[in-house]
This record gives sequence, structure tokens and C-alpha cells, in this order.
Amino acid sequence: MTEQTLTKLSDLIARARAAGADAADAVFISSTAIGAGVRNGTTEDLERSETTDLGLRVFTGQKSAIVSATTLAPARFEGLVEQALAMARVLPDDRFAGLAEHSLTGTHTTNTLDLADTAEPDAKDLLARATEGEQAALAIKGVTNSAGSNASWGRTEVSLVTSQGFAGHYARTSHSTSVCVLAGQGESMQRDYDYHSTVHLADLENAAELGRKAGANAVARLNPTRPRTGRYPVVFHPRVANSFLQHFIGAISGASIARGTSFLKDKLNQRIFAEGVSIT
Repeated sequence: MTEQTLTKLSDLIARARAAGADAADAVFISSTAIGAGVRNGTTEDLERSETTDLGLRVFTGQKSAIVSATTLAPARFEGLVEQALAMARVLPDDRFAGLAEHSLTGTHTTNTLDLADTAEPDAKDLLARATEGEQAALAIKGVTNSAGSNASWGRTEVSLVTSQGFAGHYARTSHSTSVCVLAGQGESMQRDYDYHSTVHLADLENAAELGRKAGANAVARLNPTRPRTGRYPVVFHPRVANSFLQHFIGAISGASIARGTSFLKDKLNQRIFAEGVSIT
């Protein structure tokens, strides 16, 4: 299937070039996902989805445009190319638009990133995992209700071909579990959660342990007190700490820099984080 997909994308690119595009690239993404959720021991959600998306980008001079479709059907290629070129011709120039030279990309056929897992749980497995997490959370003293427990699996495959000679494909999987419960009664009620998401099922944290932590988190929120005014050292919870990296990644993206919308647009070659901070 992978070779067929790359062949069809290559055909789409060839048609775009023949129609007048100076350069083009095409990406095809297919995804399958299963999710199950329970609340107070009753199945609340059970769904499976399969989606496909095709994107074509064309360049004429310093102008570019993107069109999309939901199927990789050669019968629609001519229309997609025509639409993309018509859009590109009326858009303003972008001096940053273009594709990397083949010498910088090559042809990607394999990788060692270990992004895909062969394990594929079914709906029964997911319901069992969600139920296990919820039961463990409800067993914590002080927990009074469930806001839901969920388990999911997903697989996404991405194929990309460019007119510069690049062709590549990769797959990525995800397994996750989340548990959310409430503690206390009435207006003093508190809610908290825990979750874990991994590429490989074998690395996923035990659902019961996640449930116990979710329950303990909710109970720990009960009867909060206001700290005295003062200067204190602060340790950020991982849920908050990773948001710093999200802001950083967004700020150094090419589009943000080119448009001048990044708060780091004038910080090239300058230190952003404190000494001792390493980002891998």
C-alpha cells in the first residue's frame, strides 16, 4: 500500500508540473482510531474512526497555494491541480516560499525512530482498561464520583512526495489512558485527573495506578488554604512545565519568524533559557 501511495503522489506531482507549476509537493495522511469511555461502571463512549486527507501545494514563482481532498483518487487529480494553480496565481508573493533542494532531503525509505507499535487493542481491551482505571480511582477514600475514564489507540500513516525528488513515508501509533474523578461534597467538591500516552502499549502506565493517582490528586485539592505572602522557590508540575516548550517551539517556527509574529523574532543566536537547561 505504501508503494502505491507514493506512486500516486508522484503522479499528482507530475501533473502539477506539466500544468505549469514550478514546484509542488503532496502529502497523504491516513488515520485509524478507537476510543472507549466509562463512567460509574457504565459504558459511555465507544467509537472507531478512519480518515484520509490529501494535500497538494504548488509554487509558481514566489506564489504558492494549497488545496485538499479526502481521497487519493487519480480521477480528481486534474481538478485539484487546476484549482491549486488558479489560487496561486492570484495570491501575493512570499519570498520564503519554496522547497528544499534534493541534496538536503534525499529519498527517505526507512527510519530508526521506533514510532510504530504492532499492538492493536480492540474495543473490549480498551473498555477493560478504562474500567480498571475508574475502579481504582473510586476506591480512594474521599472520592465521591467519576467524571469518566477513557482508553484509546490510534495509528497514523504519512506519505510525502516533492518535485525536488524527495519521497518518504512513516507510521506512528499512540496508546493512552485517562481517568478523571471528583472528591468531596457540595460546593467544596474538587476534581482532578491523571493520564498517560505512549507510542508502545508496553510502555503505557498501568491503568489502576493512573486511577489511584487521579483519586489522590482530587482528594488533595480538598480544603485548600491561602499561603502567606512572600518569596518562594517554585517547582512547576510537568503538566505546566511542558507548556514552556510548546510556546518555545511555536515561537521558533519558520512561519512565525517570517511573518514577524514571534516574540523571539529578534533573538537569533541569543540565549533564551537559563544556563543548565537542555532541550532534547
